[in-house]
Amino acid sequence: MLNMQPSLLSVDSIALSFGGLLAVDRVSFAVESGQIFSIIGPNGAGKTTIFNCISGFYAPNTGNISFNGHAIEGRSSHKIAKYGLVRTFQNIRLFKEMTVLENLLVAQHNIANRNLISGIIKLPQYRKAESEALDKAEYWLYQLGLTAFANREANSLAYGQQRTLEIARCMVTEPTMLLLDEPAAGLNPKETEELDELIVQLRDMYGITVLLIEHDMKLVMNISDRILVLDQGRVIANDLPSEVQSDPAVISAYLGEEE
Repeated sequence: MLNMQPSLLSVDSIALSFGGLLAVDRVSFAVESGQIFSIIGPNGAGKTTIFNCISGFYAPNTGNISFNGHAIEGRSSHKIAKYGLVRTFQNIRLFKEMTVLENLLVAQHNIANRNLISGIIKLPQYRKAESEALDKAEYWLYQLGLTAFANREANSLAYGQQRTLEIARCMVTEPTMLLLDEPAAGLNPKETEELDELIVQLRDMYGITVLLIEHDMKLVMNISDRILVLDQGRVIANDLPSEVQSDPAVISAYLGEEE
């Protein structure tokens, strides 16, 4: 008898309108545990809107979203992050006046259950939690090559390093799944290649499932297990990279995009 495990993330016929504009039109897909799953499409296709529905910034008008057994449509982004689903953004959202290390410590405070009174009087369990948070931050700084910058303000880092810090900030929260919104935007070819390797490493070494929006087709085709293609808010393909590359509907959608 087959053991049919539910998908880690299931998006079932979600739709979302802004005024009279239908931004997402009955979109469905599923992401399995351990996959690198990419969403691509022309500008304005609805990619980031779907991310915003999954991560709790928007509530879809209709449809259902489940993550790791939890119904998450309409829930707050804070609650969804506690389930183990965290994201980055197209525009970097670091605390730029804080140090690199402080950014990773703040990320852990946002999801941890820290009692205010315990913190004020420095009870042992609070001190233990603070020590563990520091250890975890230092671990991910080391793993992602940022240790030398730990005490520098985040805004002093090069752009590519800030992108890496965003991912480190996600990883200290011990996620099950990462949503990466155009992580290669603004990166040079060398930085993009390093990002490619990092995403695969996070999946292979740490078991992280990745849902990715990206315009860099070389990166997408290199690392994706499956690709969903959107055009005008609708799914036009959901297949293996090799199949998507030759799909006439996908080719038409991209050729029809204005520069």
